[in-house]
Amino acid sequence: MKPIPLKAYAYLSIGAALATIVLKGFAWLLTGSVGLLSDALESLVNLAGALMALAMLSIAERPEDEQHAFGHGKAEYFSSAFEGLLILAAAVAIAYTAIGRLLDPQPLEQLGVGLAISLAASLINLGVGRVLLVAGRRHRSITLEADAHHLLTDVWTSLGVLLGLGAVALTGWLWLDPALALLVAANIVWTGWRLLQRSAAGLMDSSLPASDQTLLVGVLERYRAQGIEFHAVRGRESGARRFISLHVLVPATWTIARSHQLAEEIDQEIRRVLPQTSVFTHLEPLDDPSSLEDIPLDR
Repeated sequence: MKPIPLKAYAYLSIGAALATIVLKGFAWLLTGSVGLLSDALESLVNLAGALMALAMLSIAERPEDEQHAFGHGKAEYFSSAFEGLLILAAAVAIAYTAIGRLLDPQPLEQLGVGLAISLAASLINLGVGRVLLVAGRRHRSITLEADAHHLLTDVWTSLGVLLGLGAVALTGWLWLDPALALLVAANIVWTGWRLLQRSAAGLMDSSLPASDQTLLVGVLERYRAQGIEFHAVRGRESGARRFISLHVLVPATWTIARSHQLAEEIDQEIRRVLPQTSVFTHLEPLDDPSSLEDIPLDR
């Protein structure tokens, strides 16, 4: 069965964003709730993020070329960073509107209809968010994962808004609506900050996650039991792809053919436990003192 292209998930996210913008915007117009306005503004951020995700996924899937010998996978980090910045901008707009409404409370209208429409929009985000999260983890796409987490955060945000509006309907305390909008803004700031952190880590070539490193060590330890040694083991991620380099120390009496065969076996074993990985090996003799002097980056 042919796998679903990653861009198809981006189109799904765009469709969900458009639908929720219409629904939440209509709910805000009906009720006048600044909480629902904040929810609608976040859906605009979702749309911008989904469009950026589509653009970056299109770039990331390009094969390597003369100018980008290691591929274009890092384009995905620009998408998640862009979405993080949009989230922070939305938080500022929401807080500004909420403070104004706190100073000048306004009555809310047709809460029942508005809440029902907003709930329908949240269910759309919940379903699409779960689909994107599963796809993002399966395909190791930070772009899809970032979009999914944003949609799921939007669901919890909407739930908070709905609870707040329900409290307004029960108590008549109009200040609850803008107060809750400020809490929504704070939650959005946290989400945006985490996306920016993860994007920066990817662009700075951070090491492989602990789970990946454990699998890599497991492979190398099996060969160490056979008398083979390793050093200068380095790994990094570039979007969905991993890059691992290591020096393989073998007995000096081994032939080039035998040493190369071992390197090929190690390469295949690493790629078996860590798919979508490019492995670079450097062979060295175990008993040569110079083999221990080339561990630093600037040897």
